[in-house]
Amino acid sequence: MELKDFLNSINHDKKPLLDSGDDEKKSYPPFIVNKIMSYFNDTIFHANEMNCCPWLDSKSQFDFYRIAVRKKKRYSPWMKKVVDKDLTAIKEAFNYSETKAREVLNIIGPEELAKIEASLYKGGPKS
Repeated sequence: MELKDFLNSINHDKKPLLDSGDDEKKSYPPFIVNKIMSYFNDTIFHANEMNCCPWLDSKSQFDFYRIAVRKKKRYSPWMKKVVDKDLTAIKEAFNYSETKAREVLNIIGPEELAKIEASLYKGGPKS
């Protein structure tokens, strides 16, 4: 079973997928399902309730979602980390860690930052 099968069962067709065997129970990712269900206004409280009950087995968590959540189309893009090009330039130029580069980014001005980015330019089209 894949994640999309579990989510389709919770959101659309309400099929009891975990009643058949142990292989499906092992493939059910409760953390990921809780995270996905927390993206929506109508299911955030369901996700919070499941986060408060981490001792429940996979079948119980899945059945809770399958029965409690109303049928609805729910699609959401994954949250991705935003890459800051200025922070990346400082990390590459001075070989700093993420936290150290954030500290330096607060100190230096835009002129110095432009010089750093110009020194790191390796050729090719600028984007």
